[in-house]
Amino acid sequence: MIPWVQLDSARTPDGGQELRLKQRGAEFSIMLGANELMNSRLSGSEEALARLSCERIAGRERPRILIGGLGMGFTLRAALAALDADAAVTVAELVPAVVAWARGPMSRIFEGCLDDPRVTIREADVGQLIRAQNATWDAILLDVDNGPEGIVYKGNDTLYDAVGLAATHAALKPGGVLAVWSQGPDSGFTRRLKQAGFAVEEISARAHGKRGARHVIWVATKRL
Repeated sequence: MIPWVQLDSARTPDGGQELRLKQRGAEFSIMLGANELMNSRLSGSEEALARLSCERIAGRERPRILIGGLGMGFTLRAALAALDADAAVTVAELVPAVVAWARGPMSRIFEGCLDDPRVTIREADVGQLIRAQNATWDAILLDVDNGPEGIVYKGNDTLYDAVGLAATHAALKPGGVLAVWSQGPDSGFTRRLKQAGFAVEEISARAHGKRGARHVIWVATKRL
């Protein structure tokens, strides 16, 4: 079997943990400690995150999409495939090394999507972008942790609590969509979404085709 080779590492924003980029043949993995955050062979549920969101804002003129977390670009590529030429997609990535990996060793799997004229990459906290303006985004897609809890960066906890969800609700246009990827269900988060004024769907999605682990995607629509 081909062994894993570590290509690079980077500290999380608070300096408390280490992200590691590993490669085995054509396969890539991003690790946080002993936890695998993402793998280049498993993209199904991240693609579903984008597809489900774009379906719900179909037909809007010049839609503005905010994606929290660049990762391996699965969500970004799927969004670009679903959106028309007049869309604008902003990707917020908190760890600059992840952007460097996308343009460097992982450039093949990104398939040039970072150079799409619809795309803007911001090396920034997605929470700050959410709080910066009201009624700005048609959809906000969050794939920055393994669920509604800040495991990569504890500051991400504020994305999922009542105050953070109120800020996201304000940042969306009427009928806008918040979509959140998770490794598994969380009834407390579903309840908080409803309390924040969203109509909530909790959808199961496979990690890979019809096989692999089942992940959860919350699709929360801001009521008109």
